[in-house]
Amino acid sequence: MDLDTLYFFTATISQWRNLLGPDKYKKIILDSLAYLVLQRKIKVYAFVIMPNHVHFIWELLELNGKELPHASFMKYTSHVIQKDLIEKNHPKILELYKVDSGIRKYQFWQCKSLAVHLYTPAIIYQKLDYIHNNPCRGKWMLASSPLDYKYSSARFYETGRDDFGFLLHIGERL
Repeated sequence: MDLDTLYFFTATISQWRNLLGPDKYKKIILDSLAYLVLQRKIKVYAFVIMPNHVHFIWELLELNGKELPHASFMKYTSHVIQKDLIEKNHPKILELYKVDSGIRKYQFWQCKSLAVHLYTPAIIYQKLDYIHNNPCRGKWMLASSPLDYKYSSARFYETGRDDFGFLLHIGERL
């Protein structure tokens, strides 16, 4: 991914497991986004947190140390989730994410995240619509309306109120 470029980003939990179901893990995602925005490493225009994946429309602004901000996001959220599973003594859940790797003992995110460069307003609005409707589609049916799903930017786009403290309207970027 390049800096100062708008992306539709998807990261998926290893083996599509529903690790992000509990609200405490969704809060870890939100806290990480808020921190990276506060540090001026990213801008977040839209998001949804699903039980086994996340979607963002975001812009990476500058390196976080020696790495791109998306790598920091993945690393930090993995670390905090692992710590929670260890401290709350969930060995059966933690064991599901064990890997045979010299780099790490557990892997929560799949290795290949998806980053799609957003280069036209039509594509941007198509992805925005996809993000906001994701909880109301297919097997999920997490809410009857995008506005009813708490872990999404849909309500921000409808009301203008940012309950998360880190969102920017995509219209400010276009």
